[in-house]
Amino acid sequence: MPILRKAARPLLASVFVSGGLRTLRDPRSVAPAADPVAQPVTERVPQLPDETARLVQVNSAVQLGAGLLLSIGRFPRTSALALAASLVPTTLAGHAWWKSEDPDERARQRVQFVKNVSLLGGLLLAAADTHGKPSLAYRSRTAASSGRRRARRAGRDVGSAVSDAAHSVQSAAGSVRDRLPVG
Repeated sequence: MPILRKAARPLLASVFVSGGLRTLRDPRSVAPAADPVAQPVTERVPQLPDETARLVQVNSAVQLGAGLLLSIGRFPRTSALALAASLVPTTLAGHAWWKSEDPDERARQRVQFVKNVSLLGGLLLAAADTHGKPSLAYRSRTAASSGRRRARRAGRDVGSAVSDAAHSVQSAAGSVRDRLPVG
């Protein structure tokens, strides 16, 4: 499986690296198509830039950076999630096939839309891939369970030690009592 990951990640990331680089160089070429999606997003997230071309540039920088990270296997789960998040507005803005009147253009946009939905599925799989290691939730549950077992064992050990100490004290007290003169 490691060889498969090493090959699959760069293949999945290649479309984001090339598209991100192209759009980063010329964000104004896609800004008009992105405007209907960009404006509602910037209204809901005030930290994002208001200008559509600038927002397109930010999105393409995320795609380029996260694509490069995914392709080299650095922070692959986080990179895949960042790419997935950037792919949704890109797909809605760039491939709104339902808005096209021309049947040929509508068919082309539908193919691109479905392709992006497929990429989204691949990114979600990459984001869920734990490299064969247990997930964080599983490791947390296992650690908690192990901690409870150790705590119970320690409690039994402490109870046994206290009981042994009490018996020793009783024996020592009996021994001292036997040595005291009766009188």
